[in-house]
Amino acid sequence: MSVTVFNPRLDDANVTPTTASAPTVAALKDSSSASMSADQAPTKKVFVTTQGCQMNVYDSGKMLDVLGDSHGMEVTHNIDEADVLLMNTCSIREKAQEKVFSELGRWRKLKEKRPDLVIGVGGCVASQEGDNIQKRAPYVDMVFGPQTLHRLPELYDQSNEQRNIAPKNRIGTIDVSFPSIEKFDFLPEPRVEGYKAFVSIMEGCSKYCSFCVVPYTRGEELSRPLDDILAEIDSLAEQGIREINLLGQNVNGYRGEKDDGSICRFAELLHYVSHVDGVERIRYTTSHPLEFTDDIIDAYAKLPELVSHLHLPVQSGSNAILAAMKRNHTIDVYIDQINKLKAIRPDIHLSSDFIIGFPGETDQDFQDTLNLAKELNFDHSYSFIYSKRPGTPAAELPDDVSFATKKARLAEFQKVIVESTLAKTHEMVGTTTRVLVEQVADRHPDCLIGTADNTRTVMFPYNEAQMNELLGKIVSVRVTDFVSPHMVKGELVEVLA
Repeated sequence: MSVTVFNPRLDDANVTPTTASAPTVAALKDSSSASMSADQAPTKKVFVTTQGCQMNVYDSGKMLDVLGDSHGMEVTHNIDEADVLLMNTCSIREKAQEKVFSELGRWRKLKEKRPDLVIGVGGCVASQEGDNIQKRAPYVDMVFGPQTLHRLPELYDQSNEQRNIAPKNRIGTIDVSFPSIEKFDFLPEPRVEGYKAFVSIMEGCSKYCSFCVVPYTRGEELSRPLDDILAEIDSLAEQGIREINLLGQNVNGYRGEKDDGSICRFAELLHYVSHVDGVERIRYTTSHPLEFTDDIIDAYAKLPELVSHLHLPVQSGSNAILAAMKRNHTIDVYIDQINKLKAIRPDIHLSSDFIIGFPGETDQDFQDTLNLAKELNFDHSYSFIYSKRPGTPAAELPDDVSFATKKARLAEFQKVIVESTLAKTHEMVGTTTRVLVEQVADRHPDCLIGTADNTRTVMFPYNEAQMNELLGKIVSVRVTDFVSPHMVKGELVEVLA
C-alpha cells in the first residue's frame, strides 16, 4: 500500500526512496522519551504507510510528531516490530476504498498474532467512509480525518481503554469532523532532519472541479493565520532548514489573517517567508491557474529565493474538457500566464498535472493536450488516466472512450514529456546551476548531492575537509555530465549562501 513519492533522485538509486512507510520526518526522539526511567514501559513504536499527495506525506509526519510528543513513541520502518499501525489514505484514485480494506485484511493477520497491536486509519478515505471502516473491519481501533490527526493521542488512549471489550460493544473511536483549522493549534513544535521542510499553509479546497473529491474529504478552503505560519518557518530555520515548500490543495489561493485583522494574500506571504533568516529557497505546491495572479508572477522578479520552477496543474489542453472539468480557466489564459512568467524568469522550468481520457474526450481534445505539452515544453508532469470518484459530478458523465484508447493516449502523451525531460537535462551540461547541498551520495561516497532549482539532483566531488562547510549550503555547480533524466554531475564553482 505504500506509494513512492516523486523524487527525481531515484533514477540514480543514490537515495533511499521516500515512501509513505518511511516519510522524511524527524525520528521522534525528543527529550521526553529519552528521559524515561528504566522502570517505565518500553518505548512504543509506530509504523505509518501513506498514499497519495505531498499533503498526505506532510500529515503523516505530523501524526508521528503528535504521538512522539504525547506518548514518547518512536517511528519504525519495520512493520513487524510496530505497536501502532497507521494508514494515511488517499481517495483520489478509483477503487481507493477497496485497496484500503485489502491492506487492512493483511494487517488483521498481524493483529491476530499480536492482540495489543493498535490499528488506525486516517486521511481522505477515512473521511469518506467514517464508521463504515470499523463496521467492515472491526479490528480497526481508530478512524480519523485529515483535520483531526492532532486528536490521535486521545483516540489512542480511548482505544487502549477498550482493549478488553468485544469490538461490537466498543464506543467507536472515530473522528472525521472538520474542526476549522484547529489542528495546527495542537501540533507540537516541528522537528526535522536535513535542510528542506514542508509547511502546510491552508486546508481544503473550494474550487469543486467536477472530477475531484478533495472538497468532500478535506473540506473547503481554510487558511492558517500569517503569524502561525511564520512562527513555524522561523522554528524550522533555526533548526537548519534552508528550503521551505509551502503546501495546500490550492496553495496560491491562500488568504490568511494578519494580526491586525487584514488579509494576507499568497504573493504577500511569499515576501514574508523570503525575509525569514536562514531561508534561502522557496517552493510551493499545488497551484491553480485561477489563482496564479500577476502579483505572484511579479514576485519572481523581486524574490531570488523563489526557485525557477513552477508546478501549475492544467489538467487538459482542450477548452471543452476544461469546461467539463469545471476548471473555470481556458488554455489561452494559462499560456498567457506562463509567457508572462517566462518574460521575468527565462530559465523557469514548468511542470503540471494532466488527466487523460476524461469522459467525452475526443481525438481532437487529446490532440489539443498533446499540442499544449509540445508548445510549453513541460519539464515533467504527473499524468494519469481518469479515475471515476463516487460522489463527484464527473462520475455521472457519459463516457464512450475505451480503456485501451485511454491507455494508448497516456503512453503517447508521456512519451512527449519524457523526451522533453531528457532534452532539458542534457541542456544543463555546460551551464552552472544553483544547488542546495544535502548529503553524501550513497553509491558515490566521494561525491555530495543536492537539488537544483529545477528539481534535478546534482552530484559533484568533494574532499572531506569541505564536507561540513558545504552541507546545507547553496552552491553553484558547473554541470559536466548527464547521468539520468533527473540527475547530472558537475564540479563545484563557489558557495553562494
